[in-house]
Amino acid sequence: MRRLRTALLVLAATGALLTTAASTGSAGTATEESHHPKPTVVLVHGAFADASSWAETASRLQRQGYPVVVPANPLRGLTQDADYVAAVIKSIPGPVVLVGHSYGGAVISTAAASSPQVKALVYVAAFVPDTGEVLGELAGRFPGSELVPALKQLPHSTGVDLYIDPTKFRHVFTADLSPSTSALLAASQRPINATLFADAAPAAAWRTIPSWAVVAKQDRAISPDLERFEAKRANSKTVELDSSHVPMLSHPDEVTRVITTAARATAK
Repeated sequence: MRRLRTALLVLAATGALLTTAASTGSAGTATEESHHPKPTVVLVHGAFADASSWAETASRLQRQGYPVVVPANPLRGLTQDADYVAAVIKSIPGPVVLVGHSYGGAVISTAAASSPQVKALVYVAAFVPDTGEVLGELAGRFPGSELVPALKQLPHSTGVDLYIDPTKFRHVFTADLSPSTSALLAASQRPINATLFADAAPAAAWRTIPSWAVVAKQDRAISPDLERFEAKRANSKTVELDSSHVPMLSHPDEVTRVITTAARATAK
């Protein structure tokens, strides 16, 4: 796989992508509004990651003319994170395709429930909880995840954060990426609030919004069987990829294709 364009990296994904999305959306409004402009694709990253994890997918979507927004998921708690993403969505004119990776799947399921402009949900190797389900309990429902033993605690003045032991990061998270790319992602991972996996999902937008799902068959962070169960329960149109937990990096063409399929289907 091509190396992550070294610095599409954090700055490009968090700053430039937001700027490009805003300018693309405003330019398109004047010229395309009466011709069914493409929806804005909002890409929400998961735990132990940042917006740069979507760089490969975002660049492909932009080349196809889609406005793209890649917000920084706070990773402080499900309700708080979902409220933030919902605020981002509210700032976007027109329809939205909302995409979540990993823990980001739980965030988009909650955020979309209060965001009527969301026309499609796409889950990528993600948690897809039902209303009231606790993420930690959902994660343990099927065998196959090796995440919990790989976690380390980081106590600080306001609580405890969790991150993945860098020596175990590639095995659990990015097994089909190069050692150098995995080392970069391990070094730049963003920790999560330790209380996060005790949060219960307050909403399940997939019950009313059409959804698509990517199952990562070699995932060691979320059980592939859990991903299959969730996708079937949500009646998601599902694609399985021979991927680690980060198919948007190891299989960006396929993930982009799922997103654009969802965008076209909901524009009809």
